Amino acid sequence: MNKQTKDKPTVESDRKNAALILADGAVFFGSGIGAEGTAFGEICFNTSMTGYQEILTDPSYSGQVITFTFPHIGNVGTNSEDVESKKVHATGLVLRDNITNPSNFRSEQHFNDWLKANNVTGIYGIDTRAITRKIRLNGAQNVAIAFANSLEEINIEKIKQQLKDHPSMEGLELAAKVTCAKPYEWKENVWQSPTTNNQQPITSGKYHVVAIDYGAKHNILRCLVSVGCKVTVVPAKTTVEEIMSYNPDGIFLSNGPGDPAATAEYALPVIQSLITNYQIPIFGICLGHQLLGLALGCKTEKMKQGHRGANHPVKDIFSGKVMITSQNHGFVISKQGIPKDVELTHISLFDQTIQGIRLNNRPVFSVQGHPEASPGPHDTYHLFEQFAQSMKFKVKSVKLKVSGE
Repeated sequence: MNKQTKDKPTVESDRKNAALILADGAVFFGSGIGAEGTAFGEICFNTSMTGYQEILTDPSYSGQVITFTFPHIGNVGTNSEDVESKKVHATGLVLRDNITNPSNFRSEQHFNDWLKANNVTGIYGIDTRAITRKIRLNGAQNVAIAFANSLEEINIEKIKQQLKDHPSMEGLELAAKVTCAKPYEWKENVWQSPTTNNQQPITSGKYHVVAIDYGAKHNILRCLVSVGCKVTVVPAKTTVEEIMSYNPDGIFLSNGPGDPAATAEYALPVIQSLITNYQIPIFGICLGHQLLGLALGCKTEKMKQGHRGANHPVKDIFSGKVMITSQNHGFVISKQGIPKDVELTHISLFDQTIQGIRLNNRPVFSVQGHPEASPGPHDTYHLFEQFAQSMKFKVKSVKLKVSGE
């Protein structure tokens, strides 16, 4: 049993000193966690039962307040390894119950102390089922979490007015805010428990991949290394000439936050040039998938509630195989106006939205979900292997391999 399991909670018990204020005028009162202050963002819900630390540090959550539907948050504490970037990107979090005391051999810090250290404001004691139903029925909306010493210090009406001026996620360009400042090489492999007998070997980097960072998760970069890639990460606004100066074997388009149509203003010319002028494999995930779709002539649209969780069933159209996937997106490629040279490869079994595409005559493909998981299942990890195969054989058409082949 670790030391922190024995420690007293660092969260004050059930004192009403925080409010969740919604743009539609609804107000929920609860108890504050993390740092005192007021946090604004678009509210969403995540159904994952694990991985709260990875979720909060995922750059794709920039500008969002996360409602966790699972009640036991904090039970494994926090540590320095289970992060997907160098900082917390979500603006706030909403919980049903008070933070659970940690009981895990890897725990280094109580979750509430970690939230304070990262200046993240949250609230608990909220009916998260009611919040989730509101999002499902009415769609995502902007909210504010206000946490003070007492409810009397929170000016609800002033915050309601501030919410009216808070920008909508639709039309918002956020990738440039979360991308790296300069190019760097990523060398870390996928994490494994030190007690396992099957340690992942360090690969030699047979294929040089340039990863365009629109908000890349660390575990995506780890997975690329694990399939034999040397990975050079470059900022979101890197030019074609700079990218090709690395003499890459493949291009990776990363996940990221915001409206893909807004990011497309600077990303599309680069991606289209890479497709048109170079016979080079391209693989996109999440925002990278949406940007690839736009570059190929597809359209994107904002979803009513988005997909966020680690239990989303996705069907491979060609094999018929169903895979459970990790998801985090509020925009999707529209089914209307798909160009003839673009094939759909995967669909969501929740709502039939597009989950994967490929270009018929080039080694170019993408998926909406997250094959790197973190958190979530590894059913689609083979897509990283598929990308490596496309670089190995220099094929003209990428045929997404059935898992297990």
